[in-house]
Amino acid sequence: MILTYIQWCKLTHNFWHGCRKLGIECAACYMYRNKKKVGQNGSIIHRLSDATFYKPLFEKDPAIIFTCSYSDFFLEQADEWREDAWDVIRKTPQHIWLILTKRPERIKEHLPPDWGNGWDNVWLGTSIGIQSSMHRAITLATIPAKVRFISAEPLLEEIDFLVENDGKRIIDNYQWLILGGESGDKSGPYKYRPSELAWYEKIVKDLKEKTNVAVFVKQLGCHLRDTMHLKHHHGGDINEFPESLQIREFPIDGIEHML
Repeated sequence: MILTYIQWCKLTHNFWHGCRKLGIECAACYMYRNKKKVGQNGSIIHRLSDATFYKPLFEKDPAIIFTCSYSDFFLEQADEWREDAWDVIRKTPQHIWLILTKRPERIKEHLPPDWGNGWDNVWLGTSIGIQSSMHRAITLATIPAKVRFISAEPLLEEIDFLVENDGKRIIDNYQWLILGGESGDKSGPYKYRPSELAWYEKIVKDLKEKTNVAVFVKQLGCHLRDTMHLKHHHGGDINEFPESLQIREFPIDGIEHML
């Protein structure tokens, strides 16, 4: 496990590394970018060593843990390792595990047999950076979980999170939404894409006025960092945000001590 600068968790833990890109939101993927910097290929998928894989079993202090930050927990190529990963999560109820996926359609068939209505220590989330990816939220809404969340990162356009499906608002199946701008380079294959402050402001206004969803504005991203002349490298210093965006809520009260 690794202490992280990701503002909404304390630790990241990867059971495996490597992924497969799914489309527009993955174009400037930080995992691929970081792997390339050290001469590695982000598309090579491999299980990490047992010493790393099972390390959470020895972390007794409660923590909010994001997995898999360098892959996708429901990646098809990781099917043979997932049962072992579930067992680690099962045996560490002191932690809150945040499982974020772009493959919610694979969740139902790959849950542990004792999942029931969800484990108390697991929050399930999906990534949505463009409006057309809302189908992921529709799919995840059918999966039982103690907490469901959406990570709107990288936010690549204004998204209407109040849209309906079959006459019901999709967002009402969720307890938490994370907003984040894209990180990346100023040029080259991992160039960050344009972003507008108004996108964030509209989403926050909609959710705070019309839903009970907790909102966490993580970062404004590299494009707004440059256009707004922010000091933080990813536009992630809340003190540099407009006052309307200085909001970092969690869906459960009193868990900040785990960060």
